[in-house]
Amino acid sequence: MKPAVAPSALKVQAALGPRFTVLEFDASTRTADEAAAAIGCTVAEIAKSLVFRSASGRSVLVVASGVNRVDEKKAAAVIGEKIGRADADFVREATGFAIGGVPPIGHATAPVVLIDERLMAFDTIWAAAGTPNAVFRLTPAELVELTKGTVAAVAR
Repeated sequence: MKPAVAPSALKVQAALGPRFTVLEFDASTRTADEAAAAIGCTVAEIAKSLVFRSASGRSVLVVASGVNRVDEKKAAAVIGEKIGRADADFVREATGFAIGGVPPIGHATAPVVLIDERLMAFDTIWAAAGTPNAVFRLTPAELVELTKGTVAAVAR
């Protein structure tokens, strides 16, 4: 683990400011399981970022615990329209990042952000930070503050 040096991770660090520290690992943090193994935390403490596309074409970022699956019907009910998984091109266009490194902040087109309520139970969580091996640590309250997201029951 070391401070961020990759351009995408530094972009996230700049957006976060000095209050947070983006860390890069030699091992992959692309999936929740890989991130937890690299960091040394539980998979549940990983805040995975999933990008969906709404029926009207808006990007919808759902942040959920690494152990939970997102229930698309629940998320759709919260925003009032159907959603579906976004492809890699849409994710990059909407967020400025590739799948596996999408941070919950600093998006090119301010998406709708939903945060699964189960994340609120943790003291600290870890989120992606721009590359498939970069993360940063924060509290659930800080996640809500940074994203201006809506906390809702969107996991299965």
